[in-house]
Amino acid sequence: MNCLKMRKFEAKISHFIERHHLLEREKRYLVALSGGADSVCLLLVLQKLGFSVEAAHCNFHLRGDESDRDEQFCQSLCQRLNVPFHRVDFDTSDYARQHKVSIEMAARELRYQYFSEILESIGFQGVCVAHHADDNAETLLLNLVRGSGLRGLTGMSPRRDFVIRPMLEVRREEIEEYLAAQGQTFVTDRSNLQSDFSRNKIRLEILPKLQEINPSVVSELNLTARHLADAERVLNDALDRNTSTFSTFFAGQSPIFCEISIPKLLAQPSPAYALFHLLTPYGFNRSQIDEIIDALSQQPGRQWHSPDHTLTLDRDRLVLSHRQVEQPEAVEISGAGSFSLGNAVLQIETFPKTADFLVSKTPETATLDADKIAFPLTWRRVGQGDRFVPFGMTGSRLVSDYLTDRKKSLAEKQQQTVVADATGRIVWLVAERPDNRFRVAPDTKNILRLTH
Repeated sequence: MNCLKMRKFEAKISHFIERHHLLEREKRYLVALSGGADSVCLLLVLQKLGFSVEAAHCNFHLRGDESDRDEQFCQSLCQRLNVPFHRVDFDTSDYARQHKVSIEMAARELRYQYFSEILESIGFQGVCVAHHADDNAETLLLNLVRGSGLRGLTGMSPRRDFVIRPMLEVRREEIEEYLAAQGQTFVTDRSNLQSDFSRNKIRLEILPKLQEINPSVVSELNLTARHLADAERVLNDALDRNTSTFSTFFAGQSPIFCEISIPKLLAQPSPAYALFHLLTPYGFNRSQIDEIIDALSQQPGRQWHSPDHTLTLDRDRLVLSHRQVEQPEAVEISGAGSFSLGNAVLQIETFPKTADFLVSKTPETATLDADKIAFPLTWRRVGQGDRFVPFGMTGSRLVSDYLTDRKKSLAEKQQQTVVADATGRIVWLVAERPDNRFRVAPDTKNILRLTH
């Protein structure tokens, strides 16, 4: 590579950075430096282009002396380039055992946890990684053979969160030519030359075979990924605008924040993809979506869980709620004050009834005859066999039957609470209906007000 080709190579990366608004001259960035050809090239080019960069190296201690050799190489390179150098050591094998993940996944998690911490503590604007066009082609093929959906076939994005990829349009052979032209050495990870892992099989065996059919296959795969990324943006925009036709989101503190109409969902051109688009931000995966679609005609009550959310099948709707953390089963209330059960708060007040007093008509507040109620009160979840006399009625009803008549979902029934007095009588089905036995009468002297 002569001087003209070197300048063209640098200009190619510079134009990519400008086109995608990846870096700013006045900001500081971290370069993930492994010592391999790709990351060494990235550090050299960004410095040559005038960006303010520092380097970070992760020693995963997976290859014995080679790991320490790589770290020493990176440190020496940064000293020569006058680039500030950051390093960290990981016991990757121990982390993988403890978290029951593969070595590759352990290294990835440790690396990005470290990057996130150092970005926040030092104030970098992002971490630049050395993924290039060949990596992008490999990612597309790897996702394709794993059965990925559209999102996995769009390849790597120039920027995602704090991760920046300035070299996505250059080839590996261009990188090695650029380094050779400058006499710049680099280290080689011998594991990358073996066909032990899926990505390496694609890199060392599949792509060379495809290049025999089409020498430009890497460029064509990158072009395909860009076309699919454009198509995904158009599709997602249409789905965002169409989501309101089959789902309803609710504001407030209730664990339940979205209901999905099953008939309206099934009327979509692709119910599975529409549901996938809606639920993946809440941690649900493709296999769960397929299970949900298959289960829509089954009996209600089935649930699916993501790390933070629960989806419940309830007759003609799906109910999305926040997954509840373990919390106290009940709270004892000995008098006036503010009390908490999980994330919910109950305010208790007692006061004399006045001539201008009005009974509350909102479900969030119950006004009762305090003298008819025995303290201490217990605020708890609904139990099996619980009965109360709904306000305005004379006969008692099972709370479960009342909630069913109110068309409450399974998730809502599980979150429903009651306030019972010292004798075990339910005085209020919280935020639903007070018990008629404790209603305010003309001869009531003292009021108990409960506000949820």
